[in-house]
Amino acid sequence: MTERTRGRVEHINPEGLTKNPAFSQAVVVTGPAKTIYVGGQDAVDGSGNIVGEGDIGRQTEQVLKNIQTALAAAGGDLGDVVKWNVYVVEGQPLQAGFEAFMRAWGRRPNPPAITAAFVSGLARPEFLVEIDAVAVLPK
Repeated sequence: MTERTRGRVEHINPEGLTKNPAFSQAVVVTGPAKTIYVGGQDAVDGSGNIVGEGDIGRQTEQVLKNIQTALAAAGGDLGDVVKWNVYVVEGQPLQAGFEAFMRAWGRRPNPPAITAAFVSGLARPEFLVEIDAVAVLPK
């Protein structure tokens, strides 16, 4: 396979923008690639039971577990994620959720781009956090 036919993912953190180990400022995908869009995941297990009611850390762990399951079914993993969208119910403390996220992400290089927003509520009042993801697997 020549370089022209291979896909590539480039994480960009240009001078003049803050650098953070939790996210990249931009991600560029070129060439042939497989893109996986994971819809918003909430803290429910495979049987539909809510996990971690009232605990944003436990809910974040379950949400990320769900995302990992969806990515694996499509042939990817967390390291392939190029974009996160994180929705947190207003008034929730962020530290426990952030710590759960960093445990799942680990020390992988090139963190994805991220958008986080506080919302007044999610699909069910028990849900404290929802995350969706876009992953790219260069061919």
